Amino acid sequence: MREQKNSLRAIILTGLFAAIIYIGIWVLRIPVPAMVGKPFIHFGNTLTAVAILFLGFRNGMLAGIIGLGGFDILNGYASTSWLTMLEVVVVALIISGLFRAFKYNDSKKNIIILAIAAGVTKIFTSYGTSIVEALMAGTAIKTALVASFFSLPATVINSCSTAICTPILYFFVKTIFASVQKQGR
Repeated sequence: MREQKNSLRAIILTGLFAAIIYIGIWVLRIPVPAMVGKPFIHFGNTLTAVAILFLGFRNGMLAGIIGLGGFDILNGYASTSWLTMLEVVVVALIISGLFRAFKYNDSKKNIIILAIAAGVTKIFTSYGTSIVEALMAGTAIKTALVASFFSLPATVINSCSTAICTPILYFFVKTIFASVQKQGR
């Protein structure tokens, strides 16, 4: 799918992934108390990583922006949705860059490395996002740094689930897609 960015199939799959990402957050959302923001545990990051791996940088990133950003806009997080969308761009850059470095070899080992990289990247981007959110609320910089650090538990849980679930979902989606393509011929 990476080569056919503008094909009808790629556009439909981008929309489908965006919807699945949105639903993945909406259906399973477990709030976690935090000093900054209103974090919660969800599968949106995992599904975004799968979309990026499967659809490529541009379409996977668009699916993540629409799914995660759309959820934020429609569910009370509109003022910080731009930060979520920016996080998706950073994660997409990291995953796509590493995948390109691996010459798009989707061996189990490489996909696991990519999933771990996505999880770790998300920890750093969420920390930065929390700092910006705290500063937007008028918090002093030192307080924002400390409060944002103590607001990371939900992100760490999400990142661990991303590292574990992304390889499983990627190979599941790849198998389904191969089966559908085989039946279409």
